[in-house]
Amino acid sequence: MSSPSIRRALISVSDKLGLVDFARGLETAGVEIYSTGGTRRHLEQSGIEVLDVAEYTGFPEMMDGRVKTLHPRIFAGILCRHDREDDMASLEEHDILSFELVVVNLYPFQATIAKPGVTKAQAIEQIDIGGPSLVRAAAKNAKFTSIVTNPEQYSSVLDEITSSGSTSQEMRDKLSAAAFAMTAEYDRAISGYFAESESDSIFTTNKTISMRLKNELRYGENPHQQAGVYSVVGSSGANIVNARQLNGKDLSYNNLLDLDAALHIVRPFTQPACSVIKHNNPCGAAVGETLVEAARKGMAGDPLSAFGSILGFNRVVDEETAELLSEPGLFIEAIVAPDFSASAIGILTTKPKWRNNVRLMQVGNLEEQQGELSYRHITGGMLIQESDILVDDYPSWEVVTETKPNESLQDELRFAWQMVRHIKSNAIAVCRDQSLVGAGAGQMSRVDSVEIAIRKAGERVQGAVLSSDAFFPFPDSIQAAAEAGIAAIIQPGGSRGDESVIEACNEHGIPMIFTGRRHFKH
Repeated sequence: MSSPSIRRALISVSDKLGLVDFARGLETAGVEIYSTGGTRRHLEQSGIEVLDVAEYTGFPEMMDGRVKTLHPRIFAGILCRHDREDDMASLEEHDILSFELVVVNLYPFQATIAKPGVTKAQAIEQIDIGGPSLVRAAAKNAKFTSIVTNPEQYSSVLDEITSSGSTSQEMRDKLSAAAFAMTAEYDRAISGYFAESESDSIFTTNKTISMRLKNELRYGENPHQQAGVYSVVGSSGANIVNARQLNGKDLSYNNLLDLDAALHIVRPFTQPACSVIKHNNPCGAAVGETLVEAARKGMAGDPLSAFGSILGFNRVVDEETAELLSEPGLFIEAIVAPDFSASAIGILTTKPKWRNNVRLMQVGNLEEQQGELSYRHITGGMLIQESDILVDDYPSWEVVTETKPNESLQDELRFAWQMVRHIKSNAIAVCRDQSLVGAGAGQMSRVDSVEIAIRKAGERVQGAVLSSDAFFPFPDSIQAAAEAGIAAIIQPGGSRGDESVIEACNEHGIPMIFTGRRHFKH
């Protein structure tokens, strides 16, 4: 049979955005509107004729609205199959009307539990019962019933009803899929809330991640791989997925990975900071008195590798910084920052040769980073851990050598320790003047990483400091550092070879700090 004409709509929503205009359009198209409680009053106040569900069912709303739509006269009208004579005969026998359109969104459970200080009792009151039942009933009967669950759907649904008096099967199937996704997400939020509230561990027995497709990407890490980016439902704050793109080509899979890494590096610093990312590792990073100083130092960390890099800033990119980045000989793929001044946008999008292509990503204020979980897929499952964002406990650090670092070296060592956690293991960072001048990343041997970092630093290694993400098992790395002119070393300690490593530092007069904490990044 053809699509049934939409004669009646049942409307019961918490989010009333755009509802009046939608309902007025339905009224103009000749659709009878039935509604409940607050939704009915909202529509009536706008001059829309609404029939009361309680009068139709002959059963009043009760228990502060907990019970209002859970009635056979409502659900039979939604679930009836218009091509079944027995279904339609049952409606006639029991004087039941059919509902060809259901408009429902749910109590704001997710928004409620996101508020600070919400009690369990308050959360429970925001668990919708009738709403999900109505949604699922209408979505199940998508052959005959249209289910609208989001104000963003109003326009397209109303266009079809206005033009043909009904909705297409393609539209109903699309609405049904969105409806089931919504109820699944809603149930996930509820189950997750209770699992976490009843558990002493962040690792509950069952964990469900709800995500929405934000964009399909041109391809993944390589052109033969399809890819997309999803947003985690409920995720908020300053991050790459939620960022606003102000200029440039579409982001690639690799761009997103590098932008995320760039933002992670600069986020913790209170001073103006810049990070320079290439292939998900920092090839330069620095702090300065001004943003332009941090940018200049960061770009100088490894000028060769910085060509075609991704930059991260923890301050609004200003005109002076934009002028620096637009100097001849530089090429920048993308920049992420809290914001960009109007003059900086003007410079970056008109002055350099790459002006039309550079991606400018505005993430907003970098508020204090909250504890979060890190997810990583492996074949057959998922690894979950707390993100490595714990603030360093400087008083717990121990100087283990005869020579003590002076105050200037201590500042350098703190910066170097912050840097090394962002480099892939085995990780070595060589830093000078609060900037990264040499990095050794992802080597199978720690001494290989040391030698690479020293080579990258070049002449700047003289008087620089060196950090290691994990302990040195042997003194060979210390020997290489001493020969290069390293002034101080920081590492976790904890190796069976600690005594020989300390002895090597004492032999060369190099102060060394043990932090007692490792920073592997695989």
